Amino acid sequence: MNLQRPNSNDATRSTNRSKSVVPMSGLCTRCVDGCTGNCEVFKASFRSREVIYPGPFGEVTVGGDKDYPVDYSHLNIQGYASGAKGLPPGVAANPDTAIFPAVNTETEYGRDIKVKMKIPIFTGALGSTEIARKNWEHFAIGAAISGFTLVCGENVCGIDPQLELDSNGKVVSAPDMDRRIGTYRRYHQGYGEILVQMNVEDTRLGVAEYISSKHGLDTIELKWGQGAKCIGGEIKVDNLERALELQKRGYIITPDPESPISQLAFEDGSLKEFERHSRVGFVDEEGFYEEVQRLRNLGFKRITLKTGAYSLRELAMAIKWGSNAKVDVVTIDGAPGGTGMSPWRMMEEWGMPSLYLHAAAYEFCRKLADKGERVPDIAFAGGFSSEDGVFKALALGAPFVKAVCMGRALMIPGIVGKNIQQWLRDGKLPNTVGQFGSTPEEIFVCYEDVKDIVGADEMKHIPLGAVGIYSYGEKIRVGLQQLMAGARCFSLPAISRRDLMSLTEECANVTGIPYVMNAYREEAMQILQG
Repeated sequence: MNLQRPNSNDATRSTNRSKSVVPMSGLCTRCVDGCTGNCEVFKASFRSREVIYPGPFGEVTVGGDKDYPVDYSHLNIQGYASGAKGLPPGVAANPDTAIFPAVNTETEYGRDIKVKMKIPIFTGALGSTEIARKNWEHFAIGAAISGFTLVCGENVCGIDPQLELDSNGKVVSAPDMDRRIGTYRRYHQGYGEILVQMNVEDTRLGVAEYISSKHGLDTIELKWGQGAKCIGGEIKVDNLERALELQKRGYIITPDPESPISQLAFEDGSLKEFERHSRVGFVDEEGFYEEVQRLRNLGFKRITLKTGAYSLRELAMAIKWGSNAKVDVVTIDGAPGGTGMSPWRMMEEWGMPSLYLHAAAYEFCRKLADKGERVPDIAFAGGFSSEDGVFKALALGAPFVKAVCMGRALMIPGIVGKNIQQWLRDGKLPNTVGQFGSTPEEIFVCYEDVKDIVGADEMKHIPLGAVGIYSYGEKIRVGLQQLMAGARCFSLPAISRRDLMSLTEECANVTGIPYVMNAYREEAMQILQG
């Protein structure tokens, strides 16, 4: 593994003074009295718990950068000089039919009532973080016009300043949730869907009942965890009254905003932010089955489950219990993950890394399938950002994996597009963008495609962040078509584990994918001996 520096990272805005660093602690080899910083120990000496988190909150997304012994880069994609799998029925394979633009990248998920997507990706949970809230129109419209599913994450109702609760503490009005669902639905093109995720607090607030009765959503997601952290979701609050309000709604707020000490610290300016935390769940088998049935009784047609980088035991629970409960999709999110706010050291040092977790998920799914049990559709998550990663995930988990969940990679294009829109208004377009033109039509290669989808009159209402997401989705789609054509797979079900090779024997041991010098060796020997 490459050298990690536990006390220096851009995520926490910290650096080592010395070029020589102790590998385990990340401390400078020579720590000097009088040093002006800025390692994490130095910074934590006066900012304490603030240094646990990346920042500044609400302005950044952060992904763990630990270099694991084996990851998806240790897999390569096979290529072939003949054959074609997955062409439409009746189409003969030849150089005129087996062309990469003919590759079908559509996928579908769901046990009985299926959802189709134009490309096999969907968003991570865009929940109560400030990044998700203030960029929602860009994210939601971009996903809707691109034809993939949007996951509205946890705690959206619970932090809504305009939330109204009844005498039992249940949601009766949640304008921000209404806005989020309405925005996606306005531009929905028949592919993908919007679904809402629930944690402990959402369940207590009656979020499922609210979105079912008011919006009639077809799908809801239960959340056990994610790849970035093993504790509940967090946000930061820079207002004492707001912290007290969220505490009254049942959230864990630290430091305690009711404490006179905390209030004095906030008043004198040393305490600048409070943290709002969700509770960790306690999962048991019977309780899980009962909750799934309760949600079905509310009218939901599909139930999905999001689980994180927990131990192999929890992975088996998610797959086996999901199979027993007839859950539609299980999304399996590996470490290190990326998020709007997670403890940095947890993001770096906690949980099973994606490739290890996903290799075990395939093994467990295969074991159940071989026994004749129906396995839920599977989605992999945890560090994916490009078409090669999508192909590798689909192949590693074939035939169970139907899609890849992307977090930051689907947020960044929305943020970039939004910023381009602002730079154009301000006349401050950077050269990285301005070299391609000075109008949206010139800058965005997919601008006319989006206009064709929504119509010329509606185009003036489309934020450029949505155009950015559509553009990025098109890059994934076309790049995936090219990789699939090279592997002679002309539809997603044609992709198999045989289309991968391991570049190291350690990777082969972890994944069960043959080492590069062993893959197809038997077939090669048969040709040589023929």
